[in-house]
Amino acid sequence: MDWNDTNEQAAFRGEVRTLIEEKLPERYRAGMDDDYGGWQSDRKSDDDEARQSAIEWADALATRGWVAPHWPKEYGGAGLTPMEQFIFKQEMTGANAPAVGGMGVQMLGPTLIVHGSEEQKAEHLPKILSGEVAWCQGYSEPGSGSDLASLQTRAVRDGDEFVINGQKIWTSGAHTADWLFALVRTDPEAPKHRGISFLLMDRQTPGITVRPLINMAWRHGFNETFFEDVRVPAKNLVGELNRGWYVGASLLDFERSNIQGAMEARRTIEDLIDYAKTDEGREQSRLEDSVSIRHELADGYIESEVQYNFSFRIISMQNAGMIPNYEASTAKMFASELRQRLARTGTKVFGLNSNIWDRENPRAPMGASFTRTYVSSLSNTIAGGSSEIQRNVIATRGLGLPRG
Repeated sequence: MDWNDTNEQAAFRGEVRTLIEEKLPERYRAGMDDDYGGWQSDRKSDDDEARQSAIEWADALATRGWVAPHWPKEYGGAGLTPMEQFIFKQEMTGANAPAVGGMGVQMLGPTLIVHGSEEQKAEHLPKILSGEVAWCQGYSEPGSGSDLASLQTRAVRDGDEFVINGQKIWTSGAHTADWLFALVRTDPEAPKHRGISFLLMDRQTPGITVRPLINMAWRHGFNETFFEDVRVPAKNLVGELNRGWYVGASLLDFERSNIQGAMEARRTIEDLIDYAKTDEGREQSRLEDSVSIRHELADGYIESEVQYNFSFRIISMQNAGMIPNYEASTAKMFASELRQRLARTGTKVFGLNSNIWDRENPRAPMGASFTRTYVSSLSNTIAGGSSEIQRNVIATRGLGLPRG
């Protein structure tokens, strides 16, 4: 691993910083509160400023092909190398600049490029890039989370259509999405990792019902989605029939190789330290009185650097033409658990004031951000593959231990 930018990489980093400095809308410069639903939410917001900011930022990125920096140029992306992608996301996250395109850009697009038909690419990729269509993911079910391959939502072929019945849960962003990509069971007699297919469907198709799920932080980020005799054209099958598990597995690989968690952890600590140095911060924090909390905060900063290097190792492997495996599981698990630890440390820093939930309360330190993050971070070690699953991957594929 070489931690230094080459001349070309340094020049590219400068280009990204210049675009952010010149084009990032004011709405995003000050950072968003914990109720911010992301670019996908802004594009459909009732607030004119939010909606206009989403449009302006998407247009600014589109001029450079940076809506989808990791896509090949032939499909409308920037064709950046893995290291350039790393630098791009590092600078974006460091500036609080929102990514554009959501799951369509980050997950579905690369999957269609690998597994989709030419017709599917022509229909869906341009609409993802333009921001015309936003996507959500239908994977987990009430009885199929970590053991996703046990999913039971059925899709039965009927002429030129599939008829879908079942339920998905934790469907992030379904309430603001236009289309859904989902894993469904098309052969109930096959072993559980087989007989699964990958389908695309319009969210407005009759029979699809989306109901909000409000989490323990009182936020509406995900939903439960019901399918009742939903008819989807057979042409919306991605890849081979009954081989959707492998399509979905490649999609998760795109999800896990990123630098965002490390940059957010570093910024969280730096923001906390900067606040603690102010007169208000000195009054509300316990840093001057507690050696153990100061040590805990120092440990958190060191751990953020460890997380950065986990991410850098992954991108260095990809840049060398290698495919990360257990390394991605290590980075995902460490990042999600680090976010929980930092939130817990933040609540300790502010002591009893961390019991204040209302961010408008003058006694709420940093707008109650650590209180809210502490609650919302509880699910981090479950979503996207639980820490238990990641440890199994590390044990078997990384350490070569036998399956228990």
